[in-house]
Amino acid sequence: MLNFTAIDFETANSSGASACSVGLVKVRDGVVVDSAYWLIQPPPGHDAFSEWNTRIHGIIAADVVGAATWAQQLPELVAFVGDDYLVAHNAGFDLGVIKTASLVTGQPVPDFRYICSLQVARRTYHLESYRLPVAAMAAGFEDFSHHNALADAEACAAIMIHAAARHEADTLEQLAHVTRVKVGVIGPVATQEHASTHGPMALN
Repeated sequence: MLNFTAIDFETANSSGASACSVGLVKVRDGVVVDSAYWLIQPPPGHDAFSEWNTRIHGIIAADVVGAATWAQQLPELVAFVGDDYLVAHNAGFDLGVIKTASLVTGQPVPDFRYICSLQVARRTYHLESYRLPVAAMAAGFEDFSHHNALADAEACAAIMIHAAARHEADTLEQLAHVTRVKVGVIGPVATQEHASTHGPMALN
């Protein structure tokens, strides 16, 4: 069963703690069954909206006034994901946001296992660029609103579903194995489990 949750963050500035929106897409047996999107109010000291970032995603400071803070929305995010693997395009960035924003706001870093759709795309398609719109087009997912967090999460999900079909992988673990893409982890429990399964070198 190809089950996972795709995730994408947009940030207010170059700080990993400055998440201002998140998109989530849940996949069950290779089919999108649920999605969620919300704005996030970045924490003080990380809440300045840079002109560059706003030009990319169109979100300004006024848009997040009254939105849930990182600490307020984190339980909802964790509940939506459940026990799923997370998938993101350039996953180090998005999982870095979860880790950094949690540390900055004094929240425990949640336990997640994750796989990067950018790396999977590199091992699946022959493209001049593996940027999300190009890789998504190769997967048959076109004309989406790039840098809208939900649209990007949908594109990411489409890449993984298409790649799994192409590699004849029934599960996300199989897809990672076939494409030789490493499963990443954040959070104390996931990190500990990963180390005991794969040995301490797996985390280097």
